[in-house]
Amino acid sequence: MERRTIFAGWKLPLLLVAPQLVLTIVFFYWPALVGGWESLTRTDAFGVHVVFVGLANFHDLFADPRYRAAILRTVEFCAAVTALSLGLGLILAVAADRELRGRDLYRVLMIWPYAVAPAVSAVLWILLLNPQIGFIGRFLTSHGVNWDYALNGNQAMLMVILASAWKQVSYNFIFVIAGLQSIPKAVIEAARMDGARGWFRFRTVVLPLLSPTLFFLVIVDLVYAAFDTFGTIWAMTQGGPAMATETLVVKVYNDGVVNLDLGSSSAQSVVLMVGVVALTALQFRFIGRRSGT
Repeated sequence: MERRTIFAGWKLPLLLVAPQLVLTIVFFYWPALVGGWESLTRTDAFGVHVVFVGLANFHDLFADPRYRAAILRTVEFCAAVTALSLGLGLILAVAADRELRGRDLYRVLMIWPYAVAPAVSAVLWILLLNPQIGFIGRFLTSHGVNWDYALNGNQAMLMVILASAWKQVSYNFIFVIAGLQSIPKAVIEAARMDGARGWFRFRTVVLPLLSPTLFFLVIVDLVYAAFDTFGTIWAMTQGGPAMATETLVVKVYNDGVVNLDLGSSSAQSVVLMVGVVALTALQFRFIGRRSGT
């Protein structure tokens, strides 16, 4: 039976939701409105004169081959980070869901990387992969591998993918392990009694029941890779070498903060915001369809 709290007036409910409303307005709606307006304007080099140009910034944006290359690069980066982090999170969660010795300690250690700040995560991977001081980097160099991510764009992209995926594995692990534990044990036992074992039982019984959780994580990981990896990429490569790791969010920062092209940077922010809204709508539509609403 559903329980509802009935308030005598409107003042107390408003007081309870006021902090969240203030935070949402100040840190989301107001910046979004300012960014939307600035995407329709252009500012001179000194930031004095502002001219309304309509959709000219968006036209120039999609006509720019550098921006189109950044879109393709971001899609590849997001797909790689999502596949790697979700795949590892799924494997580790399945292993932790079994009766293992020291399982509780294993789970705690798996969660810790999520608490690491993106810049700190970048420093850790630099200390591992730097060709001069990194343990793995020096090992590769000493064994004849021409490893130098400061000069090789493919190596730089591989490094930022590994660093970004490593940080997200813990988040995926938490949700997948919760999803596995929510599956009724009676269903698993019934499948085992019917002869379904190992990979076949996981593919035909566990995976379908886990699919809503996995779809949710795919959306979350895509948004994470598109936005929250800025600190990692900037600390490791700053979008280089030769823009090889310049994703859309890094390009927004370069154009807006470094090059002071506020109109183009704001237009790029609006495009990213529309992409996130589309992904969120897709997620709610899928979840609503699964729940029958």
